[in-house]
Amino acid sequence: MTETLLANPPVRPPAQRWLRDTGYALAALPVAVVGLVVVITLVTAGLGLSVVVGGVFVLAAGVYAARGFAYVERRRLAVLAGREVPEPAYLRPREGDGFWRRSLTALRDPQSWLDVVWSLVGWITATVAFVVVVTWWGAVLCGATYWFWQRFIPRDDSDAQSLADLIGLGDSRAADIGLITGIGFVALVTLPFALRFAAGVHASLASVLLTSRAELQGRVARVEESRDSAHRAEAESLRRLERDIHDGPQQRLIRLGMDLGRARVQLADDPDTAARTLDAAVAQTREAVEELRALSRGIAPPLLVDRGLAAAVAEMADGQPIPVRVTADVPAELPLAVETAAYFVAAEALTNVVKHSGADQADLTLEVVAGRLLVTVDDNGCGGAAAAPGHGLAGLRERLAGVDGQLFLASPAGGPTRLRAELPLG
Repeated sequence: MTETLLANPPVRPPAQRWLRDTGYALAALPVAVVGLVVVITLVTAGLGLSVVVGGVFVLAAGVYAARGFAYVERRRLAVLAGREVPEPAYLRPREGDGFWRRSLTALRDPQSWLDVVWSLVGWITATVAFVVVVTWWGAVLCGATYWFWQRFIPRDDSDAQSLADLIGLGDSRAADIGLITGIGFVALVTLPFALRFAAGVHASLASVLLTSRAELQGRVARVEESRDSAHRAEAESLRRLERDIHDGPQQRLIRLGMDLGRARVQLADDPDTAARTLDAAVAQTREAVEELRALSRGIAPPLLVDRGLAAAVAEMADGQPIPVRVTADVPAELPLAVETAAYFVAAEALTNVVKHSGADQADLTLEVVAGRLLVTVDDNGCGGAAAAPGHGLAGLRERLAGVDGQLFLASPAGGPTRLRAELPLG
């Protein structure tokens, strides 16, 4: 699995940005006018005929037409922004709905009526955008070429006045050319701002009516998914902890009890054998303690609360069977949920390195970049790691999803492997 990084949209060259703004604004008016005519015709006809059965279907047809024009505008917004824009989740008929309920589903959807509103009012900002772009480009092109084609303008010296003459600069051709060229130069200097304004005016209204509700739906869905992921990760952690305790320390404690009982019986008749049994019981105690310490690495230790993430991770790394170099540059105060998730990621990642990678050393880095805590684990093992369902890395994804974090993995066959978790701090 290759590492996939989120990146900001590429910065477009000025000329490309001007062309996109110009194309968006110029196409806005014809698209908006066609949408206005089609939607207002169908909607008003449907409302007028609502007293009869067929009027409802005409109204629904108008709503679906508005959806189509809204879809076109969202595609135009995506081209303008250079990235995908949120798509709303329209209300859909449910299984078992009757004919009338299925037919009128679109009329019960709030986003459908926002699409209708867009079709009815979008022409206003489209007109503004169109006029601004045509005016500015006209001024630029006119000012740049006026010196050539002004000679073909008929002049009547008896009564005709040029713009330069009207504002008191004289009636010579040089004054006229200089003034128009100057206006064109000013228009050229302000052209990027005018184009951005024109595109922004129309795009802002489109974003409010056509994508803002979709963004809200997306945020709600992410919050619900994060909550469910946190619950699943917690449940999986508890199941693993219960299984590990049952298979490890619990068995050793049972054996310890049996050894102590046998030593008590042997103590009177065979003190030497009793001593050896007690020595074995002591060894069992040490091993049970070590296993409990290893299990506690997946749970927030007291050191994490007392001294913070950096100290807890350093202490956990010191207990690994291979050398782990820790580099930590994080604030002393971090959100508890973020600290706990980051500690779990570090512990699970190092556990996987020790168990599966065959590495003889690892590097663990903690840093804060652009409001996100980055946890990076590098090893020189054999590579080939993958986040298969039911395995540790899949559990890491679930736990990170609970705090809106992300997991990135680069582990080509033959190594090395880099695992990086990103956790938002805000």
